[in-house]
Amino acid sequence: MVTHVRAEAHGDERGALLSFLAEQRGGIRRALLGLTNEQASGRPSASELSLAGLLKHVAEVEQGWVARAKGEPPAVKRDESNWHECFVLADGETVEQQLAYWEKVADETEAFIRAVPSLDDTFPLPNDPWFPPDESVSLRWLVLHLIRETARHAGHADIIRESLDGKTAFELVGLARS
Repeated sequence: MVTHVRAEAHGDERGALLSFLAEQRGGIRRALLGLTNEQASGRPSASELSLAGLLKHVAEVEQGWVARAKGEPPAVKRDESNWHECFVLADGETVEQQLAYWEKVADETEAFIRAVPSLDDTFPLPNDPWFPPDESVSLRWLVLHLIRETARHAGHADIIRESLDGKTAFELVGLARS
């Protein structure tokens, strides 16, 4: 399982932002260390969230936002009828497959952000009722949003993992290094 921070902060804004994003991805990856698909799919709290579901969700969300920024549709179209499916493994999906997919998405995100002419470039927000109509956001906003989204779910992952077997984020950092 890859848990290292890929993006190096070389004193530039892009590198710094990508490093923060990679760090938050690592928190979710570490929360899955040593778990079976069944354990990762467990819901040990009152929440419907599982580690496997969080993994699938953050990978889909990241891919979808970067696709929108490129002017492309997300790989998976979600609406009210299938929104719940982005939080569970389905149809033979595994944690290993989702981790590999997320790694690919992360590589594409990093390549895209490093290649754009400016983080001030903009793209339109989706035409969804929870976004203001006819609004655009910058690529800087995109990376900050991905950091926020991933960090929020990394915190959820910490709680779920600790509820499953008592392992804390600090213990998991040690395990990832060994």
